[in-house]
Amino acid sequence: MEAEVTTQKYIFFDFQGDLSSMALSGVTLACELAMIFGGVVPFVPQYLDIRRKETTKGFSIYVCLALLVANTLRILFWFGRFYETPLLIQSILMNIAMLALIHLCVKINSQNQILRRKERLFQDEENEKLEVFEHHIFIDFDSVYFWQWSDFQSYVECILSFAACGSLLMFIFIDNVYFVETVGFFALFTEAMLGVPQFYRNYCNKSTYGMSLPMVLMWTCGDIFKTTYFILRKTPPQFFICGSLQITVDLAILMQVWLYYEKSSKQIKSEEIN
Repeated sequence: MEAEVTTQKYIFFDFQGDLSSMALSGVTLACELAMIFGGVVPFVPQYLDIRRKETTKGFSIYVCLALLVANTLRILFWFGRFYETPLLIQSILMNIAMLALIHLCVKINSQNQILRRKERLFQDEENEKLEVFEHHIFIDFDSVYFWQWSDFQSYVECILSFAACGSLLMFIFIDNVYFVETVGFFALFTEAMLGVPQFYRNYCNKSTYGMSLPMVLMWTCGDIFKTTYFILRKTPPQFFICGSLQITVDLAILMQVWLYYEKSSKQIKSEEIN
């Protein structure tokens, strides 16, 4: 009888152990999926907002530049020092998402320029003719119009050139620990500075009009989550140090929402009236 009881207890605890393992695996999988897709999700409201309003006013396209540089460097860092695969996949998806957002911004800006040209055609035909031929592309190598090009192809060429140069350097210095760690630091430091262009644009405009508040809130929640994830998963120190810095920038932007609330509200009301 005792043997039967003992066997039953053994089977019971073994079953519980399996449940615990399954639950832990489920939580781990959920966290990994959140890491993979969580970085892209905050930009969905901004993408929809730009497409709905048909204007890029209030959104800094340099945010896309910061993320493209950061994630390209992070992908290169993976070849020098392997880290978790979900973080690598996240970087690839983020680059795709940023290119999609840039494509939309270029399309909207081009449409708006055509409309402005048509309006000015009746006012000053000569100036209009000069403006029509004003077209800026990457291979012009004009620093004045860097990241303000007229076509989407130029942005792709720029990022591919950057990735090619970075890949060559990583191939040459992959055995140099200092070089690899420096690439990792700059990758994550650039990402940590993600919100700085938006912060500066808000500061210059003294308004957060055109910026998606849900996007910033998702940034903050996502950065808190991923920084915690970095600490718990014991990733390279660059990850959680720069994650903490990123949270600080997010909170500074949220502070601007409160500081510039009055002016932003007036601009929104003016838009609704028009």
